[in-house]
Amino acid sequence: MKKLLAKQLEYMRLLGNNWRLLLMWPACALILGIMGWTTLLNQLNVDRQVAENAALREAGALARGYADHLARTIETIDQILLHVRYEWKLTRGNLQLESVNEHGLFPSTSDFNVGITDRTGLLLTNTIGGRANVPPATDRAYFYVQRGTDDDVLYAGEAAMGRASKRSVIHFSRKIVADDGGFDGVVRASISPEYLTANHDPIILGENGLIGIIGLDGLVRAVRTGNKVYQWNEQSMTSVPRLSLKSGASLLSGNEWFSDKRSRFIGWDRMDKHPLIAVVGLDEEGALAAYRNSRALAIRRAIQNTTALAVFALIAMGLTFRLAWRKHQVQQIEATYRMATEGGNEGFYIARPIRDENGTIADYVVIDCNRRGAEFLQLRREELVGRRFSIFYPASTLEHRMEIFEQAMEKGIYEGDLEEPSDGPLIARWVHLKVMRSGDDLAVTLRDISDTKRHIEELERRSNEDALTGLPNRQWVQNRLPIVIERAAEKSLMLALLFIDLDGFKAVNDTVGHEAGDEVLRNAARRLKVAVRPHDRVARLGGDEFVVIIEHITRKADAAHVAERILHAFADGFRLFGGTHSVGTSIGISVFPNDGGDAESLLRHADIAMYSVKLSGKRNYRFYDAKYSDVLRARTQKEEELRYAIEHNQFVVHYQPRVDIFTGITSSMEALVRWAHPTKGLIGPNDFISLAEETGLILRLGELVIDLVCAQLAHWSNRGQELVPVSVNVSSRQFNETDVANIISSSLARHNIDPKHVEIELTESSMMGEAAADALASIQKIGIKILVDDFGTGYSSLSQLQKMDFDVLKVDQAFTSQLEASEEGTVFFKTIITMAHTLGMKVVAEGVENIEQVKILKDLKCDEIQGFYISKPLPPSEKQPILPRFFLPSTA
Repeated sequence: MKKLLAKQLEYMRLLGNNWRLLLMWPACALILGIMGWTTLLNQLNVDRQVAENAALREAGALARGYADHLARTIETIDQILLHVRYEWKLTRGNLQLESVNEHGLFPSTSDFNVGITDRTGLLLTNTIGGRANVPPATDRAYFYVQRGTDDDVLYAGEAAMGRASKRSVIHFSRKIVADDGGFDGVVRASISPEYLTANHDPIILGENGLIGIIGLDGLVRAVRTGNKVYQWNEQSMTSVPRLSLKSGASLLSGNEWFSDKRSRFIGWDRMDKHPLIAVVGLDEEGALAAYRNSRALAIRRAIQNTTALAVFALIAMGLTFRLAWRKHQVQQIEATYRMATEGGNEGFYIARPIRDENGTIADYVVIDCNRRGAEFLQLRREELVGRRFSIFYPASTLEHRMEIFEQAMEKGIYEGDLEEPSDGPLIARWVHLKVMRSGDDLAVTLRDISDTKRHIEELERRSNEDALTGLPNRQWVQNRLPIVIERAAEKSLMLALLFIDLDGFKAVNDTVGHEAGDEVLRNAARRLKVAVRPHDRVARLGGDEFVVIIEHITRKADAAHVAERILHAFADGFRLFGGTHSVGTSIGISVFPNDGGDAESLLRHADIAMYSVKLSGKRNYRFYDAKYSDVLRARTQKEEELRYAIEHNQFVVHYQPRVDIFTGITSSMEALVRWAHPTKGLIGPNDFISLAEETGLILRLGELVIDLVCAQLAHWSNRGQELVPVSVNVSSRQFNETDVANIISSSLARHNIDPKHVEIELTESSMMGEAAADALASIQKIGIKILVDDFGTGYSSLSQLQKMDFDVLKVDQAFTSQLEASEEGTVFFKTIITMAHTLGMKVVAEGVENIEQVKILKDLKCDEIQGFYISKPLPPSEKQPILPRFFLPSTA
């Protein structure tokens, strides 16, 4: 509440200080409004006068035209009367107008009737007939006026009811003079008002326009307004104006002059030969319609403009108050800012330019600063104010600082981070400088960001450094390589990129453990740094992949020399806590600009070259060749086909029997997978197992094979056959990266298979990891026997074999093939058998191919044999392909 009250008081004080400025806007708006309305109303009056004058002129012109037309019409009527009178005299009173009219000698319209009366007023003949019942015309003006005059003139009477036509007519007459000169009757024409006002044009006069005839006696002869023709007994005008002038025009009020109460612009013209006045009236509303529309539009716009002006005045008042309020706030902020800058961490300066005689800025002088700004220069405020900037900076730095100030003067602002020279005046190494132009001066803000920069540099170092090896990482390569390429392009130099992959690293990592793998990576990094030249850069991309950037070479042989040094550096094994392990390198080399003009191309092509080394035996180097891309594409296509094959189960399992060497009975079978390719036929494991291992597809493939074997065992079991166990090979990667025990138990349960019918074959290297013992225990707990496959080719030791408690040793065929070749081969094989029997394990000899090998193995007391001599791998059939008792030779 107190804050609200304080705010309101602050507003009131601000209003009190700025009331004149605030009231200026409505006052100006009021003055402009009055001026605008005055101008508008005056202009509207002028426009009305112009419109009225135009209407009066038009009415006068129309009246003159009507008068001319009426004069011709009356002249025609007079000519007809004179002609009839002549014919009457010529026929000595025997003219019959009825028959004359039948011959079309008079207008055929009923609006025109000609008749002859005698001296007593009796109708003798007329053009429309029916004269029998017509009373004498002695009371008609056209008769008694002619009878009482001595002159032979045309008489135009007032409107009256025609006794023959029974319609409203206007009589025109000429007297008939007897032979003795006395009055002998009249020839008259009864003309309807419609006939005399027939030239009324509604397009020109409008629906309420008026046309009429008024006599000099003040009596109305005929009037027509629009389609309405007034009859003799209808009042068209409440009063008849006195038209003293021969012609003219005037505005007559509807309430005063006309029965329909509509005001009209009246134009008149007096006829020269007849005592008649032609009158034309334009309806005021119609004549001034355009003016009234424009007037309404002008007033509507004026109201809109007035409203807009009022709104503008209100907005201007609001903006003025807002501006005053902001100015008030700025003043408060400036006061607060002054207080804050005096105690803040930023240096603040006001610099004023000093110009030479040519008007060019030569220097700047400090006209104000805060305490912190002076401390940056190790001065007090009063010591700094008044000094020039040029005295603080050496010439090498002053030019750059003057360029910054010049940029701020031109563009209005400069902002950036600056590294101060060691011989500079500031106590900070890094500063954030912001320079803004304020009028002709510069406002300079300085902030010490040395700690922030050190922190950022450390973060950048960490983000670009591999934490394990201390080498630059992938991000560093992505940022650095484009710069190096650009520099080589500018100098037209060659550049080589070595893509290095460690051979045998995965085996160490899987068998000895991740700690040993990390130690190999650290030692590999050290060997690489020693092997390359001093200015070459080594980086780790991730995993066991490294790159070497070789600059400043003039030929490819320079890169090859570095690659050979790296190969030599990895010739010796790595001594780890688990023993000595051999790890080599496969190196792919791409050269700029031949193999690519950008970082992505060089990396990709070096990777392709490295992969070609992997495919051709490893532990070597190769330069990139476009043909390697085809090899990679073929590998990628094969990988996609293999992935599709796994997803759609394009695999079959063949079974190779194992035979007891003493009884000849089939004791077990080894499951060997084949790829049933839809177009290439049956593909052996040597053509796809290594690819599955590299890509990780071996995990899903191994699980699929286990399920296929269990499904096949279930099929044989359902046929009522006595089963022998089937051993399934589990790869090193599958054993170390998946839960094999869970996979097997799930498949056994799914197909309802007794665990004793399934065995697992593992290589020695698969079981050297830290978690191998637990995994093996989980498998044995299910009731599944574990066989050591390809024994003699891995890294197992006697203590490890004893600790793991395996069931069977399968000696690799490489040792079986040496039984006949040398005595050492036989001795070695006997040693293995003795050791295995001592540990409670059976021994299986793999790759037995002839009878001599069988004899030797039987003498050595080998337990089982497997090989092509016994049987090749057999495809699945309706029954398990158990061999009949195999005949084996007796020992010597």
